[in-house]
Amino acid sequence: MEFFSLLLSTILLRPYVFILLGLHLLAGGLQLGLKRIVLFTFLAYLIAFTSEYSSTRNGIPYGYYIYTGETHGKELYVSNVPFMDSLSYSFLAYFSYSLALLLVSPVKRNGWNFELIDPPWYSKEVLFLAATLFMLQDVVVDPVALRGSQWFLGQIFYYPDGGIYFGVPLSNFFGWFVVGLAIIYCFQRLDQQIGWSTPLARNALLGPACYFINMLFILVVTFYIGEYLLGLVSLTIFAPIFYLTMLKVQTVRG
Repeated sequence: MEFFSLLLSTILLRPYVFILLGLHLLAGGLQLGLKRIVLFTFLAYLIAFTSEYSSTRNGIPYGYYIYTGETHGKELYVSNVPFMDSLSYSFLAYFSYSLALLLVSPVKRNGWNFELIDPPWYSKEVLFLAATLFMLQDVVVDPVALRGSQWFLGQIFYYPDGGIYFGVPLSNFFGWFVVGLAIIYCFQRLDQQIGWSTPLARNALLGPACYFINMLFILVVTFYIGEYLLGLVSLTIFAPIFYLTMLKVQTVRG
């Protein structure tokens, strides 16, 4: 009963996380199928939690950081790690994977439905591009999350030694790239071996759209809390990705 009470409290405290999770399951269910997106979600969570559990103890792979524990009793924790934090890796990784597939695959359009043609689900190109897109999300998100006391996230973590990039150590971004590689690679291998890979490949814009919705939300928060230099730097990261995606979409013919 205590578990379900804390889970409900987590949903009420972090509704935006579960809205994104719902969009992730919807977009992933339509593009990958229900079994594949559920596999992706659990796999990403397990890898993410392991990485966070490790980094908060020995600094690997992100560098050493500490969860404040201020919301203990208000939201669900697994050991010292907030449940919602590791869970967020699932949808951030899928949005990145979906965007990578869109950027490298031939695409056809039927009205508003964009379909991938023979998508390279298991290619190294998709693997490394998805991991890069995954890491770039954190370059935009992590400095703002670090300033959670200035908005509704709250001060949930900090880096004891600070960091060169708006308070974030560069090791954090290296860790995100490595963890992104691990999530996508493990999914690619398991998906291929299990044999659930009959591609639906429909609704190829939903995952990428969620990628940009999340980044746009963080940009709005960045400027809202008065971090204008950070906002401009983040915008220079966001804009080229958005431009390349729109260029790809505009060249698709029905």
